Amino acid sequence: MSVLDAPVTAAAPAPPATGLTPTFVRLKLTLLRNGLRQSSGRKAAFIASLVFALLVAAGQVLALVLLRGNANAGTVVVLLTAVVALGWAVLPLFFPSGDDTLDPTRLVMLPLRPEPLVRALLVSSLIGIGPLFTLCLVVGSVIALAHGAAGTVFAVLAVPLTMLLCVALSRAVTTANVRLLNSRKGRDLAVLSGLVIAVGIQFVNFGAQRLGEAGGLSTLEPVADVVRWLPGASAVAAVDAASRGSYGVAVAQLLVTVAALGALVWLWQRGLVKLMTAPDGSTLAAAAPAREESGRTGLSGLLPEGRTATVVHRSLLYIARDPKTKAAWVTALAIGAIVPLINALQGTGSIYFACFAAGMLGMQMYNQFGQDTSAFWMVALTISSTRDAYVELRARALALLLITLPYTVVVCVATAALLGSWQALPGVLGISFALLGAMLGIGAVASALFPYSIPQEGAFKNVAPGQGGLAWISILGGMLAAPVLAGPVIALTVWLHLADLHAALWLVVPAGAVYGALLGWAGLRVAAPRTANRLPEILSAVSKG
Repeated sequence: MSVLDAPVTAAAPAPPATGLTPTFVRLKLTLLRNGLRQSSGRKAAFIASLVFALLVAAGQVLALVLLRGNANAGTVVVLLTAVVALGWAVLPLFFPSGDDTLDPTRLVMLPLRPEPLVRALLVSSLIGIGPLFTLCLVVGSVIALAHGAAGTVFAVLAVPLTMLLCVALSRAVTTANVRLLNSRKGRDLAVLSGLVIAVGIQFVNFGAQRLGEAGGLSTLEPVADVVRWLPGASAVAAVDAASRGSYGVAVAQLLVTVAALGALVWLWQRGLVKLMTAPDGSTLAAAAPAREESGRTGLSGLLPEGRTATVVHRSLLYIARDPKTKAAWVTALAIGAIVPLINALQGTGSIYFACFAAGMLGMQMYNQFGQDTSAFWMVALTISSTRDAYVELRARALALLLITLPYTVVVCVATAALLGSWQALPGVLGISFALLGAMLGIGAVASALFPYSIPQEGAFKNVAPGQGGLAWISILGGMLAAPVLAGPVIALTVWLHLADLHAALWLVVPAGAVYGALLGWAGLRVAAPRTANRLPEILSAVSKG
């Protein structure tokens, strides 16, 4: 029988077309499920995060419900909603790896039109722990404010509008910065996120204390009156206005949210089109030949040629370019200034809190070889004697001093200015110099005796597995030993105070500087032969990450 004589059969019906939004929702759920299947540790972390978020959200909802009927409920709820919206805008910049679907460049090769793609991404973005936590807070907020039929109607509208606004804001900001987040600068930003949060917590704590001293939540009403008209909080503020009978104000505030949501979606769509159609710098040929960089620039260029200048330049480059080293330095610089200055602003601190800056920066001398990771083998090849090791360590200490000395002086002077304790400033400077010298010397010895690796793959992993004990011994031992070694300068300062010889306190400055220099020199001398003799052990330890 020929093909022409074969019986004609009906073609199989085409599968029903599936909308893009349901497809993306299933894709998001599949990515979440497959991610949890990778390891039991990841599954346990997700479950723990979910339980913790739900417990915190439940506590927040309960607190908001109990706030219902309070005279300051509107102020608290409006400001809380604004903070939540701000978090949606900022946090994706610091934690871009938290959601793989935040990177729209993964969809570049798919034949998708912008409008359906935006709708699908907007809906799928509502799945996750963050949206669930935000939903609980928004629901608790409207419960605290809604009174009467009008308030209930506006509450029903405010919840989805606020959720969509938060998600659209997050997506628009992320899309506009996705190429930054995938670059080295973006990884630096992620590494520094912990610092930003820590600094923010300090300022929030300071603001809360000032708020309590100023007379309570009523002092925030002027701020809340402005925030009510900002898109992040205007929908929830509309519930409060409708409950009080200000229907015109409520409609206007709701329209502010609707207009902002429309503008964000439009900007997001434009950003997607530009991102997915315009080439970036990595796909374009260089317009001009690359410029040759000079071997040494900046402060290291002022030093004479030789090993010292080379090591100083390399150390400064690590601080400027390596994400982990940069994070450690910025954290030390920020926390070292925040502790004394915030206490000084509160009027409860002592000028001697400024010594904390020297302690924080002195810790950067610890584990000097660990920051080199496996590249330390190139440094090890240049060390063939105790003299080489001494010059290497001395140059690294000099690079630290180029930053730490002027910074320590600035923090001490600023603290003295805020407290008006100019008479005690020389004693603080002398003790700071002694502490800094002690920590430089101890850090050099600890770098030789207790080296450990710094992993490069994680933003918050600073010690390789199995080396935590080495890190604790190195850092805690040095922190306890440094004040002991600086004891003579501390004792001199205390004696001058007790003897009421305040005019002679200026002697502590040169005494602390000379004594600190001697401590640093002694530490380098002790560490140099141990570094030269333990090069294989150091290389093995710092290469484990």
